[in-house]
Amino acid sequence: MRRLFPVTDVTDATGEAAAREWSPAELAAAYAYPEPGPEGREPWLRANMVSTLDGAAQHDGRSQPISCPADMRIFGVLRALADVVLVGAETARQEGYRPARARADFAAAREAAGQGPAPVIAVVTAGLDLDFSLPLFTSPLVPTLVLTGAGAAPDRVAAAEAAGTRVVRAGEGAGVDPARVVPALAELGHTRLLTEGGPRLLGQLVAAGVLDELCLTVSPMLAAGDAQRIAGGPSVTLPRRFALESMLEEDGFLFTRYRRS
Repeated sequence: MRRLFPVTDVTDATGEAAAREWSPAELAAAYAYPEPGPEGREPWLRANMVSTLDGAAQHDGRSQPISCPADMRIFGVLRALADVVLVGAETARQEGYRPARARADFAAAREAAGQGPAPVIAVVTAGLDLDFSLPLFTSPLVPTLVLTGAGAAPDRVAAAEAAGTRVVRAGEGAGVDPARVVPALAELGHTRLLTEGGPRLLGQLVAAGVLDELCLTVSPMLAAGDAQRIAGGPSVTLPRRFALESMLEEDGFLFTRYRRS
């Protein structure tokens, strides 16, 4: 892997320097959350997504076919840095989400940062149409959260809670109000936030104006077809402007990091 931006004296590294696999610590430094301010750590919501050159966020309903080993290493590091991983119910079903695992190479750093052994998985759902017998709910290292609305069906809420899942209301109706997601998680002490989509959830967060950062892997593939973009759903009055923070490259894949400008 090599750094393309910001430009440094090693940006144009070639040969062994360019081919060297970055350590987890190096990737963690490249993707560190903002440092706390005078008033403490403010909530920061980043998204991690992958897209082909022609804008497809998935192939045959899953993101894995357009990913690569380096993308998965970054995926793991971003999870290891986060307090909570936010995901839409449909993505959790399609991608077969399991509990986040503890990583020995991040154990000391997480403990020093006051974090648990692994990030919490938080599933956003209106209907709670989830299989609460799956390991994601029955055997996580840290209890899984379900974010839903105040009007969610009581029997589905009871089923979630019976499985050991914590139900968090973040909306007045049946579903979640995207603008209330970050405050609801911050009230639980989660400020280093990561969403892995899918496109519908990310689109809602973008439209609500609550996304602070986008980590986008650009896959050197063309998919055609009718696959979703990384964000769908409601449009915004004016497109949001983000600034390029960094760009890495490996095997033709670009690993970009943009933050709200």
